[in-house]
Amino acid sequence: MSGAGEKGPATTKTPADFLKSIRGRPVVVKLNSGVDYRGILACLDGYMNIAMEQTEEYVNGQLKNKYGDAFIRGNNVLYISTSKRTLGEGA
Repeated sequence: MSGAGEKGPATTKTPADFLKSIRGRPVVVKLNSGVDYRGILACLDGYMNIAMEQTEEYVNGQLKNKYGDAFIRGNNVLYISTSKRTLGEGA
């Protein structure tokens, strides 16, 4: 044990911990194609398949479509990020 940082196990977060913690929260899912989907993360599985609610599709930063529920196949996902804006903003 190197002792560098000396952080206990309570402060160590894995990617799986992060994904569990953001379930039910607003997220941005960026696809390999460059399209963004913003909505509430309903659930995801080990293959990174994602189910979202109140989903909005953004192409080149512009809103293109709104979906009630959306399912995104995991092999298309570039990254998942927590959203800094609230959904329904300006509505």
